Parts: sequence; C-alpha cells; structure tokens
Amino acid sequence: MAETSVASELSKSPTTKTKLLYRLPTRFYGYQLCMLIILAMLFTWLSRDETLDRLITGYWYDAAAHRFPLQQNALLDLLNHRLAKYVTIALAASALIYGIFRRNPRLLTAGLLMGLGALAVGLMKSISHHSCPWDLVEYGGKALSWPLFGTMPANSGPGRCFPGGHSSSGFMVMGLFFAFWRERPRLAWFFVALGVMAGLTMGYGQVMRGAHFFSHNLWAGWWVWFSQVVAYGLVSTWFAKE
Repeated sequence: MAETSVASELSKSPTTKTKLLYRLPTRFYGYQLCMLIILAMLFTWLSRDETLDRLITGYWYDAAAHRFPLQQNALLDLLNHRLAKYVTIALAASALIYGIFRRNPRLLTAGLLMGLGALAVGLMKSISHHSCPWDLVEYGGKALSWPLFGTMPANSGPGRCFPGGHSSSGFMVMGLFFAFWRERPRLAWFFVALGVMAGLTMGYGQVMRGAHFFSHNLWAGWWVWFSQVVAYGLVSTWFAKE
C-alpha cells in the first residue's frame, strides 16, 4: 500500500507534468530531410526562369491599363490580407497563452514554433533583393527582375519580396503538429494540411494583387516547416536531457 501511495503521489507531481515535451523518432527527421531536399530541388526548378510565375501573374495583370486591377481591392485586402492573418496570429497566441496557463510544454512550444516560422521568413524577406511583381518593369514598375539564383541587375528595385511574408502567416499553423503528434496523430497531420492550405490560399491572394510571385509562397512554406522541424528537434532533445 505504501509503494502504491508513493507512486500515485509521484504521478501527480509537477516534475512529471513537465515530461510532456516528447522527442520525435529519428526516422521522422530522416523522412523530413528527404522531403525537404526533394521539395527544394522542385522549387528551384520551378524558379529557374520564372516561367510559371509569369504565367500565373500575367493572368491577373491588365496589360492595357498597366496595372493589377485587384491591387487595391478592398474586399480582397480585408479578407485575405488582414482577417486571415489576424486569425492565424490569434491561433498562435492562443496556443502560447493556453500552454503557459495550463503548464503544457507542447502547446507552449507549438505557439513559439508558429511565431518562429513567420519570423524566419520575415528575416529572409528583409534582406532579399528580389522586388515584388508590381515594382517590375513588366508590370508597370521600374525595377528589373532576375531569376532566383541569377545575377542581380543594377536596378533591382526596392527588393524585400522573397520569400512570401504574408503566406508564412498561414504556413505557420503547421507548428501545431508538434503539440499533438503522439496522442492524436491524425489531428497533428490535419494541422499540417491546414497550414499548407492556408499558406497557399493567403499567398495566392497576394499573387492576385501583384504583391508576390507564386514561387515566393512555395519557398515561404519550405522555410517555415524547415525552421519548425529543426527548432523542435533541438528543443525536445535538450528538454529530454534536462
């Protein structure tokens, strides 16, 4: 009876509750590495000469008027550029606050990973020399375009348009995967799918306005997931050692 009582008390202790940040199996990281390499090769091929980007963007550009008709569209700006972003930010904040309040390391970490994904893309975008479509000569602007890994022209414009910053607000939802993988794997993968759909949808809304090329959003999703996987691997490994 004494041993049972002691075991019961230990199971209720705060120390046991902090063991909720589990490590993912090694094979998971192996699969992710292979997938990320394959996607990086695919996205590089799609970005090699901007053919796909120009094909998609050209559909939303009015050559006669030399402008993007939806650039200042109030409804598109409200629903996609503002409301959708606020919803995903609120989701990340809720996971973070609830994780702190309930002392749930998984939700707390997931909330931080969501912010990290968007931050990683934001930092890369801030130092990018690639300009947005509406700044390019081909679409009524003054800047010169150049392929992703091409030589930067003298007049590259204002830059700061690669990867897609707005789409990263949708892609960051993938970070909730790490809060549910062990107990509810289907829900975990649902959040990955939701994040991908949200990122692509929000990113395409920006393509319609002339704010980004489609490949900018693909790379945004790549960098969000890459940063989240690497960060969780490091944090969970350190947590397990502690």
